[in-house]
Amino acid sequence: MKIIYSEKHKLRDAKTELHGGELVKPFEGPFRAEWILEAVQAAGFKDVSAPADHDLDVAMKVHDRGYLEFLSTAWDRWAAEGFAGEAIPVTLPVRRTQMARVPRNIDGALGYYANSVETSISKGSYEAALASQSCALEGADWLNKGNRNAFALCRPPGHHAGIDTYGGYCFINNAAVAAQRLLDHGAKRVAILDVDFHHGNGTQDITYRRDDIFFASLHGDPVDAFPYFLGYADETGEGPGEGFNANYPMPPGTPWSIWSQALSYALSRIKAYGAEAIIVSLGVDTFEKDPISFFKLTSPDFIKMGAMIADNGVPVLTLMEGGYGVPEIGLNVANFLKGVADKA
Repeated sequence: MKIIYSEKHKLRDAKTELHGGELVKPFEGPFRAEWILEAVQAAGFKDVSAPADHDLDVAMKVHDRGYLEFLSTAWDRWAAEGFAGEAIPVTLPVRRTQMARVPRNIDGALGYYANSVETSISKGSYEAALASQSCALEGADWLNKGNRNAFALCRPPGHHAGIDTYGGYCFINNAAVAAQRLLDHGAKRVAILDVDFHHGNGTQDITYRRDDIFFASLHGDPVDAFPYFLGYADETGEGPGEGFNANYPMPPGTPWSIWSQALSYALSRIKAYGAEAIIVSLGVDTFEKDPISFFKLTSPDFIKMGAMIADNGVPVLTLMEGGYGVPEIGLNVANFLKGVADKA
């Protein structure tokens, strides 16, 4: 199992997150990648390498160019205004906003491009996001060389980043970038399977009108769970993408016995679709002790999860998404990789 990890993730070390009406220490921080790397190496996955630096050529195919330019300059523009804190928007377009245009002022631009406001942009966030997508691209290239599996320890995560929006700790959609890379190198059909507790609203936004990427997401019901406004079962794709989007929302307290049934359904859809590879958006925040989620999976369940996915018979590229402030996040990732590796 190839493990791809960049020390540059540490460049994003935000100090503030808007949570419960307060600015708190972010749930998503450098410690996550460090805990996970330590655990996967302890589990025997020793083949760890850093990615080469990749540009935005592939990201430009799944994200809006103006949005990527905004990301590249947002912190410097914010700092140039002399603000003391980290960049958080205060004004957002709303349902009846007519002809919304990108404001010139950075304060307004933040709101235009945000899909949630808990995520502050800090010094180094953009550079870390570039390194994170480089991990994903390196993983895709590993599969392009004929290998069966890889794990890209992406941080910051990516699945909440849409065509032209950031939020949920995500800036560049690593799964969509990796899928595009596989397609650019000859694949005809790729699946993205999102097993994070939170719906991959950004990935759905990018893939919803495409027939070359099948997107399936298992997540907390959006009537109860962030990001709230996408992820319902009746969202099945649009235009060329009709029938290639599958959502499996589940209620609070969902255990493995129920969750695994949804995974079986999703995998059967992926097999019928004819995907040549599965990109897994792995969030281990489905764990019973996760501080910002409400599913009840246990650590051994992640071994079974990995095995079920690998048993589908196609190459698997796993990308890190969520999983927060409990030490077991490393164990749970290592268990998932064991399940994949044992089947592969």
